Amino acid sequence: MTENILIGPHAVLEALRAGRRDIERIVLARERYDPRITEIMKLARVSGVLVKKEKRERLGELAEGCVHQGVMAVVSEVGYSDPFELVARIKASSSPPLLLLLDGIQDPQNLGAIIRTAEAAGVDGLFISKHRAVGITPAVAKASAGAVEHLPVARVAGLPAFLAWLKEQGIWILGADPSAAGPLYEIDLRIALALVIGGEHRGLTVLVRQRCDLLASIPLRGRVASLNAAAAAAVCLFEIRRQRGNMKQLVANG
Repeated sequence: MTENILIGPHAVLEALRAGRRDIERIVLARERYDPRITEIMKLARVSGVLVKKEKRERLGELAEGCVHQGVMAVVSEVGYSDPFELVARIKASSSPPLLLLLDGIQDPQNLGAIIRTAEAAGVDGLFISKHRAVGITPAVAKASAGAVEHLPVARVAGLPAFLAWLKEQGIWILGADPSAAGPLYEIDLRIALALVIGGEHRGLTVLVRQRCDLLASIPLRGRVASLNAAAAAAVCLFEIRRQRGNMKQLVANG
């Protein structure tokens, strides 16, 4: 895309609610009127963000095939956190820390779903590979339903080396692996922890798997051999939160 955009009402609303400062303008379809549009316009006015109304066809051109639902925002390029500085901030503010690392997630819908789950589960920071992995694209931001605005994200050049460094910081590495002998529910997860989820087709790479202190499987009773990356991340993260307690009640919202 020629411009960086947020697509859909969820993504734009959450960017405004989070006080994102790099929104250049918001574009709305002329034909769309509902309470969310009213809230977007109100928050944009308070934030001093320009709002333009265009024909729906023009939004389709900007979105280049993505489903925009009549709402989008033009923003500056995504700013990733420095991974080492992010870990330092998390260690200073969270006890025990909970990090999520993704080993080669390539599907934008998967990444968006994982980000939404991670933010809901109270993950302190998300770390994604720089190579052979999807970054924070407009499709990812939309699939996250705006959660990407509230979850710090860093990109890591070499995941195995970064995991070794995390160990030196006193953080245990837990890899989700369907072939692991130890079930997730039999592991004490109330420690400073980095959960690693593998890619959609190959799972954890060999070097990443070797860097893990613990490997855990999710017991399954049906005929499928494993869960997809987003589902596995959700099960693991909420088991971690269950063990740690202090979870607010969550209500499913499509």
